[in-house]
Amino acid sequence: MSGCLEGERDLVEDPMGEAWEGQGVERNVMWAPWRGAGLEHLKLVQNGGGALADGVVIGIEEGTPFRVRYELRCDARWKVRELTALSLGEGKEIRLLADGEGRWTTTTEDAVRHLDGCIDVDISATPFTNTLPIRRLMLEPGESVDLEVAYCAVPALRVETEPQRYTCLERSGEGGTYRFESLDGGFTANLSVDTGGLVLDYPDLFRRVYPG
Repeated sequence: MSGCLEGERDLVEDPMGEAWEGQGVERNVMWAPWRGAGLEHLKLVQNGGGALADGVVIGIEEGTPFRVRYELRCDARWKVRELTALSLGEGKEIRLLADGEGRWTTTTEDAVRHLDGCIDVDISATPFTNTLPIRRLMLEPGESVDLEVAYCAVPALRVETEPQRYTCLERSGEGGTYRFESLDGGFTANLSVDTGGLVLDYPDLFRRVYPG
């Protein structure tokens, strides 16, 4: 799966307060749940400085509708450097910063010790965050890696650690298939992805409805 994307050189304004210059490629992707009401729109911008993801998710959790916006900033190695999530209409918000080596802080530079060692983020309401370890690790077929991720539960916006495993089942010029396992919950799914590592089909949870 290629990590090289082409595009025109431009200046991309970071909605989290920074600007970075490089080769800019923008993708717009939409997912819907396999069952029930809901939709996500992801705007993903990549350039030589990294990747910036801006997603809006509407859905239903335990019979109650929710609306959440998230922003993730990654460096050029697909390591998360900033997480922002906002519950629209309720005012709940989290914003965390990371050094890309497993250390997290608040915006006031207070250490978030319980996330020590986490490189990746998993936001429960979106399949986009599966892209993060897939692109960062670039596993070959048959390779497997166990991870501790910063798991953000939606709509509560509570962030805890969760052990997960990713296994590359196949890779080709058209994308690949990866097995995802939640090691403390027993959940397993085989995810099909495109050449950019974005999920096409997440059985029983998400399906791509706009290709980007």
